[in-house]
Amino acid sequence: MPPSSSSQRLGIPTYIYAVVFASFCVIMGLLWDIMWHMSIGRDGLFAPPHMVIYVGGLVAGLFSAYQILNMTLTKNHSGRSSAVHFWAVFYGPLGAMFCVWGALAMLTSAPFDDWWHNTYGLDVQILTPPHTILAIGIMTLQFGAIIGALALQNRYRNRTELVNATATRLKWLFAIAAGLLLTMLFTLFSESMEQGDSHNTSYYVTAAIALPFYLVAMGRGSLLRWPVTTIAGLFMLFLLMPSWIIQHFPAVPRLGPVLNPITHYQPFVFPPLLVIPGFVMDLIMHRFDKSGTGRKMNDWLLAALLGASFLLILLVIQWPVGTFLQTSPYARNGIFLSYSWTYNSPPDWEYRYAFPPWSMQSPADFAIGFGKALIYAILSARVGLLWGNWMKRVAR
Repeated sequence: MPPSSSSQRLGIPTYIYAVVFASFCVIMGLLWDIMWHMSIGRDGLFAPPHMVIYVGGLVAGLFSAYQILNMTLTKNHSGRSSAVHFWAVFYGPLGAMFCVWGALAMLTSAPFDDWWHNTYGLDVQILTPPHTILAIGIMTLQFGAIIGALALQNRYRNRTELVNATATRLKWLFAIAAGLLLTMLFTLFSESMEQGDSHNTSYYVTAAIALPFYLVAMGRGSLLRWPVTTIAGLFMLFLLMPSWIIQHFPAVPRLGPVLNPITHYQPFVFPPLLVIPGFVMDLIMHRFDKSGTGRKMNDWLLAALLGASFLLILLVIQWPVGTFLQTSPYARNGIFLSYSWTYNSPPDWEYRYAFPPWSMQSPADFAIGFGKALIYAILSARVGLLWGNWMKRVAR
């Protein structure tokens, strides 16, 4: 439960800003690193994208460690009453402890990844063993940033003093941290949600499992008026911003075979339009999940409504958008990014701008697969509601 001391100082600790900034650095570095591999190929331990990622890890780790040590070594520290007591020695915010562990995992993965490249060569998939350790570290750090902002938000949730700019900053820090973690999650499963898969049930099964639980949980935990819409919009911005910028910089492949002799960075992907199903989810939660604004619905029924609405609207939106991105010449530009093609892929491949036959399904097969995806989406939303209930109680 939130501490009741009215003497506790209202304000946002510096480490909260630091870990949210660190999360931003990590994501920008990660997306740059993906584009580096698409455009240049081989990199080294101290390649520029890696350095941006390391800076994020160091900033989060150092600021969080200072917060923990300061609280531990200062016996009369005012924050001890709301701190987590760890290993019977340390006192600190829960979010800071997540950030420290995440930063340690990230920095441990760096020499492992360099050894992996030297031993096995270029990665052919995202989740290699060193990348898995890195991904776990990044998500732990990012979750720590979310928990740090969330705990402070919840601690002052019912305090009438918090109606000024501090409240607004807290709400937006939480939304930014949540949008950054959503960007990380999508990056991990992006190979199952490529634009060429948008007419296949695998695309919607992946979305149904991975997205509703996260969006619903963040929506229930946030104090913003339109939390899911905001987080989905930030996710799209974070994913697009580095591609829109970096594609204009020169890049030459350094690893053969070079089948596509590019001269500039190739952008990543155009994201799914999650902001539209996110807006509908917000409308549903306004009507049935917020006290004082409508009838309270049983969580199982609410999960069914949220999960089904999310997936059906995603289908209605992404089917034509996927067609546009995959086949239209108007999508092959610096805005929609469909021209992107790695240096080691033949540029004249017959399915570069068409749906390959192995991704197409009969109407019956699609209906069966989409029916299963609907079930997954409902269960995912139900888990999200449970997680959101826990998030509303976090105050440490």
